[in-house]
Amino acid sequence: MEKHKQRIAKRVGWLAQILSERFGVEFDYAIADGVSWISIPGSEGRIEFVCSKAFSAGASPPGVRLWDPEREGWKAPLGAPIPMPGMDCVDGATIIERRSYGFRVLFDVIGFASWMLSREEEIGATDLDEHGRFPATASHAFQHGYLERPVVDEWLEVVRQLAVQVWPGLPISMPRFSVEVSHDVDTPSRYAFTTPVQFAKVLVGDVIKRHQILNPFFAPYYRQYAKRSLHPRDPANTFDWIMDKSDAYRIRSAFYFICGRTDPTRDARYNLEDPAIRELLRRIHGRGHEIGLHCSYRSFQNPAVIEAEARCLRRVCNEEGISQLSWGGRMHFLRWETPTTLLSLDAAGMAYDSSMTYADRPGFRCGTCFEYPGFDPIGNRVLGVRVRPLIAMECTVMAPRYMGLGIGSSSLAMFMRLMQACRAVGGAFTLLWHNTELEDTRKKKLYEAILQGATD
Repeated sequence: MEKHKQRIAKRVGWLAQILSERFGVEFDYAIADGVSWISIPGSEGRIEFVCSKAFSAGASPPGVRLWDPEREGWKAPLGAPIPMPGMDCVDGATIIERRSYGFRVLFDVIGFASWMLSREEEIGATDLDEHGRFPATASHAFQHGYLERPVVDEWLEVVRQLAVQVWPGLPISMPRFSVEVSHDVDTPSRYAFTTPVQFAKVLVGDVIKRHQILNPFFAPYYRQYAKRSLHPRDPANTFDWIMDKSDAYRIRSAFYFICGRTDPTRDARYNLEDPAIRELLRRIHGRGHEIGLHCSYRSFQNPAVIEAEARCLRRVCNEEGISQLSWGGRMHFLRWETPTTLLSLDAAGMAYDSSMTYADRPGFRCGTCFEYPGFDPIGNRVLGVRVRPLIAMECTVMAPRYMGLGIGSSSLAMFMRLMQACRAVGGAFTLLWHNTELEDTRKKKLYEAILQGATD
């Protein structure tokens, strides 16, 4: 318990910042004698949380208990019992106790939030997939059935309800649901930026796999045209369609570009210096959408590479007259090592990263759908880069190599279920959809149905 107290004590500023951002009110946060608490400067009253060894450094929390807030007079954001990971109590036990100073919560909400948001679970993990990624199936959330729930947000909503009673009249803000879409630009053109051999293979694929028998007649022209800009009929050039839909639903799309080549077999074939890519950058910026960095395949453990790629993106954009207040992005293949990758992005001056989801399952890897300040759980320090959790990638849901739900109603139901969970807590539903996954009409209809669902 003493080590746990010392570890959490170093995170006081970070956790207080997260709470203040969430509620729009300055909170103090402290810990002593096995209890942590939040209070308001200059006001009486506090909300206490009993600390738990379950979230100590290196600990692996036991199973999950369920708590029904409504049985104790509180609202459940998702209308169902809330999971209590690592809680050692009998089902049905009273969790929130009224005290003369406010409330005592017998679940370590702050310790759990710290453990989830810092991704401490992943430090030194060895059960990685073929791309060196920590898979959803290895996570406590997946193994205990709460990956598809923003559990941290559910608990903080309960804390908000407690705060309203402890400090009546306090102007605690209510978060508002939003949708954020982003697009990793891995392949901006089906035909351009290829070697003759690669080009020939693509044409064979058009005829045999995609049954597009006329494409080989037009493809050479599209490829030649791309020396100055992407041809409007290039199947992968869905950028204007994406921006049209985003504009229609009042959404600002973010397009993340690869600026390095650390693995020729997995990184992009284009170069940011290509005239067609520069023209695309200008077009995206001119329409009011965002440009960001898609760090190359082998960069996730290499700070110098990430810094060089970030510098390249800023330089080319500056040469094209493109100015943004901040620069964010995502790691290629969602490759990530905690805390190495986040520290590298911080050193490169990135404002945010939106890699935090699992490739094999969608959901709430960090337990939240709210952006928050990054934290180094080893060095115990707050970082300048922010974490923007990614809730779902289209391939995760649709592709046979992952969930394999296809393009129909099953996929739509999954996306909508995750979206509704975000809506219930007033968070952001962040969606990654590649431009190349909008080449056929059925995928376009699915994508638009998701955007439509966000505005209903």
